[in-house]
Amino acid sequence: MSQNRQDPTQPWILIAVIAVQALCAAVFLGDMFADLSGMEAAEPGQGEGPHAYVEGLAAVALLAAILIEARILMWLMRRKAHLEASLSSAQAAVQDVIDTEFANWSLTPAELDVATFLVKGLSTAEIAALRGSAEGTVKAQLNAIYRKSGASNRAELMSLLIDSMMGQRQPAPDDTSARFG
Repeated sequence: MSQNRQDPTQPWILIAVIAVQALCAAVFLGDMFADLSGMEAAEPGQGEGPHAYVEGLAAVALLAAILIEARILMWLMRRKAHLEASLSSAQAAVQDVIDTEFANWSLTPAELDVATFLVKGLSTAEIAALRGSAEGTVKAQLNAIYRKSGASNRAELMSLLIDSMMGQRQPAPDDTSARFG
């Protein structure tokens, strides 16, 4: 999807639709009152009475729709706020689990930096470029991280972190039989 395209889930779009409907309802009501108030002076055969009642019904229907849409909009905005708060809590919890695992592994500051980039999915070359170090240095730090965590590669390390996030018991780094058995 294009970044320039407007997101239809934005509340201001629904607010604009409600405003247009309110304007239409006001026009219908105004026309209806004008028709009914001028009905006495009009000739009896023009049929303004039924036309005014149809406009009145249309205005009432629009007003009912506006009330329903406003209630839905408020519910959606509350739901969005709740989901954003839940997501923020979940992100903090995930970060806490990762930080705890890194602390348990006793990573050096450089290894911690590399491990953070690793968790974010960066390649060895990308990590080296961001840290301003050689790929060989990053590979050595990755090996130290794998050794300290008990993992033998990137996928295994991520699996350990995911298991920890899911609340599954973590075996000691040298207890591979419990992890794979």
